[in-house]
Amino acid sequence: MIKKLIRKILGTKSKAARDPNTPVVLGPEGHGIDPRLLSNNAVRVTSTLQEAGYEAFVVGGAVRDLLLGVKPKDFDIATNATPEQVKRLFRRAFIIGKRFQIVHVMFGQDLLEVTTFRGTTSANAPKDEHGRVLRDNTFGSQAEDAERRDFTINAMYYNPANQQVLDYHGGIEDIRAKTLRIIGVPEARYREDPVRMLRVVRFAAKLKFTIEPETGAPIKVMAPLINNVPAARVFDEMLKLLMSGHALACLQQLRKEGLHHGLLPLLDVVLEQPLGFKFVTLALESTDSRIHAGKTVSPGFLFASLLWHQVLEKWTAYRASGEQTIPALHLAADDVLDSQTEKLALQRKIGTDMRDIWSMQPRFERRTGKAPHKLLEHLRFRAGYDFLLLRCASGEIDAEIGDWWTAFYEGDEITREELIASASAPREGGGGGSTGTGGAAKRKRGPRRGGRNRGGRGGEDGNADNAAPVHDGGAE
Repeated sequence: MIKKLIRKILGTKSKAARDPNTPVVLGPEGHGIDPRLLSNNAVRVTSTLQEAGYEAFVVGGAVRDLLLGVKPKDFDIATNATPEQVKRLFRRAFIIGKRFQIVHVMFGQDLLEVTTFRGTTSANAPKDEHGRVLRDNTFGSQAEDAERRDFTINAMYYNPANQQVLDYHGGIEDIRAKTLRIIGVPEARYREDPVRMLRVVRFAAKLKFTIEPETGAPIKVMAPLINNVPAARVFDEMLKLLMSGHALACLQQLRKEGLHHGLLPLLDVVLEQPLGFKFVTLALESTDSRIHAGKTVSPGFLFASLLWHQVLEKWTAYRASGEQTIPALHLAADDVLDSQTEKLALQRKIGTDMRDIWSMQPRFERRTGKAPHKLLEHLRFRAGYDFLLLRCASGEIDAEIGDWWTAFYEGDEITREELIASASAPREGGGGGSTGTGGAAKRKRGPRRGGRNRGGRGGEDGNADNAAPVHDGGAE
């Protein structure tokens, strides 16, 4: 009844009766898009192409977000101009891509992706033995381009000039019904590009949409096809998934659909262990919170969190075999990074950041002499400190050590010396050493000067962009 009412209001046809070559055209009253949500540069690109005699539309996820009343982060443009024709119209335009050529148009730091309408005749396109399309630069009409897109909600075109939306596959109905539906035969579409299975998960979790049964049914069976996709492309998709603002929901959906194998295969083991589950959950919730707050997140911190319990397991094994603490940790980190780099094509900088975060953890145990001051000067101190607080909050280590470092990080020089003295003094009952903060130090806590971004160079080098601490021991 509701669907019939929506069709009556929008003037759309049922999916069965719809001609895929003829779009449903929605005006401003039918779609309700607020033109103020559009990027000025997106309007500039479409108008430049249209003034040159070409068709040009905002397309894909940007239209989907506009229909949902959300300001898009990225704007893609679709046109009937070829990549070479597009390039000639803009001063800073670059043709990229092997599988399908696209044009990147730059306005300062703003990048817009311009694609030529793709054709549906891909019978002669090179494919691998599993049916994955390797290269396909066949151009076509807008209707063919819509048919080539993955999901109905991503196959709509918006013309800023007349504020019309063109809908070929019932995307507007699916948006209103919160349904994620693939265009065409699901098995064939997943075989052409297995990454679409990861995109199903990301969009379903991010948008809180239900996966249409026929769209979801083949995924568990076809999941192994992900292994045939180049590692760099899988990594890009995983990064989008983890930094979508719904990382925890995405990983839960990955496990549900059986897609985590080969990506983060040990995640199952971690999430089945109480400490591992709590640690990963806290890390992902912290990441999601930062993204929703408009803050940046370090991929290095994120992957260091996801793979920490794998490192911890190997670190324990190396120490049990006789290796000293620090060398054992380096060996464990090497093993994990070598394994995951092969599967996920982790970039060198991300791997370096992960190693720095992990290698700092034993150094937090040393709270005497000059060691705390030296650690505070580490360029990645803030990331390592945040990571330490996650370990405390998850119950992996005593929360007292996190309290001590929070007091040391925020304290003045007098407070810091008192903390070091208390850590060096024998504890009540005869114990001694580096695990007690001491009552005096806690009572004489120094004034905060600059809050959490203080403390050596660690608070000034950009590490505050890592996942924010979930611990509240005076840090905020």
